[in-house]
Amino acid sequence: MITNERMIAYINSLESPESPICEMIRKEALAEMVPIIRNETASLLKFFIRLTKPMHILEVGTAVGYSAILMSEYMPEEAHITTIEKYEPRIPIAKENFHRAGKENAITLLEGDAAEILRSLEESYDLIFMDAAKGQYIHFFPDVMRLLASGGLLISDNILQDGDIIESRFAVTRRNRTIHSRMREYLYTLKHTPELQTAIIPIGDGVAVSTKQ
Repeated sequence: MITNERMIAYINSLESPESPICEMIRKEALAEMVPIIRNETASLLKFFIRLTKPMHILEVGTAVGYSAILMSEYMPEEAHITTIEKYEPRIPIAKENFHRAGKENAITLLEGDAAEILRSLEESYDLIFMDAAKGQYIHFFPDVMRLLASGGLLISDNILQDGDIIESRFAVTRRNRTIHSRMREYLYTLKHTPELQTAIIPIGDGVAVSTKQ
């Protein structure tokens, strides 16, 4: 936990309900223990979409489609989301959720390994939302930089690992050490890439917001 639980509860109590379909998908995902974005992260994502009005959005990590649907409800009317998912059991659920939300024309789901798909993409994106396997962020980075439009936003979720990111690698469980070291490398890269200006925000499980200059 990187933020006081009482503070999180208070901040979340101020939020207005989402659309009925988003509320339903959120409840279903939580009941099935499917990882989806936290309320604080969702609020930040909605803010930046309304602020920057991106027309072309790329999401790396669809899960059951909750965050893509949420973004689609705040983006400009003619905007489009491309989202990537590798985990086969969740793909049909995401597709069904896009259908339930009436978003089939606004969201395109690409099935397969994100590293391979990112290499094949050529379009420029105004906003890229990273919410996939945390240990792969650093490997996705070269293609993400290539695909991110000048002035575009890169939003990376779950970057503080419930606070473990500040610990020595020897204080982290052995199975998490590779992710720990790769995420530290990713954050260092975000902060030291001359083309990027990055803010690391300790909300949810940590969010990095980068703009390409």
